[in-house]
Amino acid sequence: MLVGIVGLGLIGGSMGLALQNTKLIKKIVGFDNNVSHCEEALELNLVHEIVNFDDIKKCDVIFLAIPVDAIIETMRNLTDISSETTVIDLGSTKEQIVAKTPQSLKKQFIPAHPMTGTEKFGPSAAFATLYNSGVVVICKNKEIEDIHLTRAIQIFSHIGMKIFFMDPKEHDKHASYISHMPHALSYALANSVMRQENPKSILILAGGGFRDMSRVAKSSPVMWSNIFKQNRENFLEAVKIFQIELEKCRVMVENEQWEQLEEWMKNATTLHKIL
Repeated sequence: MLVGIVGLGLIGGSMGLALQNTKLIKKIVGFDNNVSHCEEALELNLVHEIVNFDDIKKCDVIFLAIPVDAIIETMRNLTDISSETTVIDLGSTKEQIVAKTPQSLKKQFIPAHPMTGTEKFGPSAAFATLYNSGVVVICKNKEIEDIHLTRAIQIFSHIGMKIFFMDPKEHDKHASYISHMPHALSYALANSVMRQENPKSILILAGGGFRDMSRVAKSSPVMWSNIFKQNRENFLEAVKIFQIELEKCRVMVENEQWEQLEEWMKNATTLHKIL
C-alpha cells in the first residue's frame, strides 16, 4: 500500500514511523503546508518522501493528521480521488467532521480518534510507539464500504491499537469530559499561577502535582482552540459540571465542613479503581 499523510506533526509523524514498522506499507509520502515541517520530517525519516497535495490524492490510504477545522476543509479538496482510496482522519472531534464530509467521500471515509498523544507538537515530537497499546475510536456508519473499514482496522491493529466503535455524537460527549475539559483546566491552572507568581517561585516550589496537572498546557493552542470550537456544546456542559464540583469544594472549606470535604474527596478517589 502507498500511504499519504497530511500533517507531519506529533500525530502524523508518529503514524509515519509506526507504519514503517509494519509489513503492510510499501511507501509513505507526506504533505504539510509548513515547509519547515516537511524538511524536518525528511530529516527525521518520518516519511519516505515529501510530495505535493495532488500526489497525496494518488495514495491507497490518506491520513489526515491536522487540526479539526482543517480536516473539514481538506476533505472538500479530496472529492476527486479514486473510490478505492481510504481516507482516515485522526482528529479529536467527530460529529461535525462526519456531518460535513462530502457525500462523494462517505463510502470511503473513516472517522477515527486515536486516544493518545503528548503535550509536545511538531515533527520533532513524533515517536514510533505513540500508538502502541493505545485505544482508537472508529465512528462507523452504514455508508462506509467494508473494504475501507477493513483496511482501517487492519492498519490500526498492526500498529498495536485497541479498536472501539462509537457513534460520533456519543464520542464527542465522552471526549469532552475525558480529554477536552482536562486540557482547558490545565491551561486555566497555568494562567492562574502565571498571573500570581513570579517565574522564580514557580520553579522553586512547583512539585509533581503542579507539573502533572499543568503539563498538557504545553499543547498546541491552534489544535485545541479548534477542538473546543467544534465540540462547543459538550465542552461547555463539561466545564459547567466541573465548576459545580469546584464550588462544592470552595463552600465546604469556607464553612469548615471538614467531614463533608473528606467524604467528597473519598468519592473522587474511587476513580482510580477504574483506571
